Amino acid sequence: MDDFKTLIAYSRKNALRRMIRCLFAENILDHSGLRFSEAGNEATYALKDGRSQVFFSNIARGPADTVVNDGDVILMTDEGVRQVIYTHQDLLDVLRDSFDFEPTDEGIAELKSDMENSLMNDAHARQHRQQWNARLAAAAREQGLDSLTDYLRQHASTKDAAILLDQWGSLEGHPYYPTWKARPGLSDEEVEQLSPEFNAQVPLRIAALRADMAKSESMPHVTDYRSWFASNFPTQWEQWKASLNDKGLDESQWLPLPIHAWHLQAYVLKNFAAEIAEGILITDGPDIQTLPTMSYRTMMPVLRESAPLIKLPIAVWMTSELRSLQAKSIHMGPRISTVITKILEVENGFGQRLEIFPEEIGVRYKNAITQDDHPGRHLSVVFRASQQAFERSDECLPITVASLFTRLPGSGRPLFTELIERDGVRANATQVEDWFRQYAKVVTHPVVAIYLMYGIGLEAHQQNTMVLFSPDGKARSLLIRDFGDGRTYAPLLEGRGYTLQPHVQPGILPTVFEGDIEPVRMFVLDAAFLTHLHEMALWLTKEYALDNNRMWDILREETEQAFAAVRERVAPDLWEVERKAFLNDPWPTRSLLRMHMMQYSNYRIQHTLTNPLNVVQ
Repeated sequence: MDDFKTLIAYSRKNALRRMIRCLFAENILDHSGLRFSEAGNEATYALKDGRSQVFFSNIARGPADTVVNDGDVILMTDEGVRQVIYTHQDLLDVLRDSFDFEPTDEGIAELKSDMENSLMNDAHARQHRQQWNARLAAAAREQGLDSLTDYLRQHASTKDAAILLDQWGSLEGHPYYPTWKARPGLSDEEVEQLSPEFNAQVPLRIAALRADMAKSESMPHVTDYRSWFASNFPTQWEQWKASLNDKGLDESQWLPLPIHAWHLQAYVLKNFAAEIAEGILITDGPDIQTLPTMSYRTMMPVLRESAPLIKLPIAVWMTSELRSLQAKSIHMGPRISTVITKILEVENGFGQRLEIFPEEIGVRYKNAITQDDHPGRHLSVVFRASQQAFERSDECLPITVASLFTRLPGSGRPLFTELIERDGVRANATQVEDWFRQYAKVVTHPVVAIYLMYGIGLEAHQQNTMVLFSPDGKARSLLIRDFGDGRTYAPLLEGRGYTLQPHVQPGILPTVFEGDIEPVRMFVLDAAFLTHLHEMALWLTKEYALDNNRMWDILREETEQAFAAVRERVAPDLWEVERKAFLNDPWPTRSLLRMHMMQYSNYRIQHTLTNPLNVVQ
C-alpha cells in the first residue's frame, strides 16, 4: 500500500465496513432483512422504496448481530441498473430512506463530514506507519529477531516497550465508532504533531494556578500536592519554582498545573484571558516532553524513570465530545482508586489477576468568588501512578488490548499471532483455543468478581486495558486505567464495609448508583465483554478460519467459571439475576451511530445485541 491513493481507497472501504456494521448492529437497518445466499457469503437488502436493493458481494454474519462487509456494495434496481457504491456519502444517500427513523439533513451532513475527516486521517496514519513499521522491522532484524515483542522485551525498558506499543496500536479505534479517527478542527499537520498513531511527542507547559482558586482530590498517601509534584518531577519543580520566585512570587501560594501545548495556544490563552489578566493563572513556565497515549490526552512524560501519567483536557472534538476533564473525574478518580487499592490488598488482586494505574491526585480551577464549576473542566489535570505497573520483576510485558489487533511489520498479521505462535509456526485450532481460554480467564474472573462482590464496574475496553503477557505469550493479569467515569453500585460496596462518596453536580451523569444496578452492569458488559472479548473472538475466528462459534463456547465456559468462583460470597438472588444477564439476556450497548446522526441531542440512547454466549448453548 505504497501509493496514497491506494491508502485512501483502503480507508474508504474501512469506513464503509464500519458504517455497515453499525447500521445493522443498532438495527437502524433491520438486520433480519438481510437475505443471505446459500453459501452464506453474499446477501441482499431490500430498500423501502420496493424497487431496489443493495447487494453485498462478500459479507459475513457473526454472533452478537455482527455484520462484517469485506466486498463490494452494489445498488441494484428493478430496471436492471447496477451501481457500485464506493463512498460512505453515497451509501448514506442510498440507505437513508430505509432507516428506522428520519435523521435531519444536518445530522447526515455532519456524519458524512466527520467520516471523511476520519478516513483521511486514517490514510495519513497508514502512510506514516509504512516508515514506522520499516524502522521497527529493521531494528529487530539487526538483533536477529523476527518478533516485535521479543525485540522490545530485550531492547527497551518495560515502560518504553508498553508505551511504544500503545502508540503503535492507536490505529483502529473503537469498533463501533464510525468516526473513529475524526479530529475536526485540526489541520493535517496538527493531527500528525499531536496523535499517538504518528509516534508524536508533545510538550506540556507547567503553568501556575493560584492555590485559592483550585480544588483538588487525592488518595490518602498524598498529603501535599506540591511535595508530591516535587518528588515526581524534580527538575520541572525547581524550574517552576524559580520562574515564580523570579517574579517575586511565593511558590507556596501557587499550584503547578500542566497544560497541553496545543490546548494552551488554541483555547486557554483566549478563553482564560481574564484569569491570566487578573493574576489567577500564569502560563509561562517550564515545559516537559511527553508521549500522547492511545486516549490522545493522557500523556507519558519522556523521563528515564516511570513518572506518573498526566491526563489533561484538550479542546478537540473526538468520538462525540469536546475532550474536557470534568470535576467529576477530578474527584472520583482518586476516590475510587483508593477503594479499589484497598480491595486489591484484601483480595490479593483477585488471584493476582488485577492491577490498576491509581489516580493519585486531581486538580482543577474553580473561581473562589463565582464558584462556577464549568470553566475548570478545560483547566484541570489528573495524575496516574505508573511505577508499580511498569517497574516489574515478573518478566511480564503490558500490552494495550487495541494493540493486539494491530498488524505487524513484515507479516501484516495481528500482533496477537506472535504471542500465540511462540515457535514461529502457524497455530492450529487447539493452540488458539488454549491461548484464548487463558486470555478469557484473565479478563472475566477479576472483572466479574469485583462487580458481583463489590459493585465496581471496570471499564475494561480495548483502550483502558493492558494485558500482562509472560514471555511464553500467555495472558497473566489485567492492568486497568481511567476511573474518573467508573460506575459503582453503592449497596454492594457498602455491604462489604466500604463507602464511595459520589460527586454530585447538576446536569452531570452520576457514577455511584443506589437503586438499579443496570447502569453498572451495562458498563461492564459493553466495555469488557462486547468491545473487548467479543472482538477478540471475532478476530481469532477470522485469522485462524475457525469453526464459527468455538471462541464464544470458550468465552461462555470461562464466564460460567468466573461466576462459579464467587458464588459462595454473593447473595443467591443477585448471583442468579446477574448470571442470566451476562450469559443469556441481550447485551446492552450505546447507540453511537444513531446518536451521531441525531447530533448528540441525547447521550443516553442504547440498544441491545443478541447475547453471543446464549447462542452457543
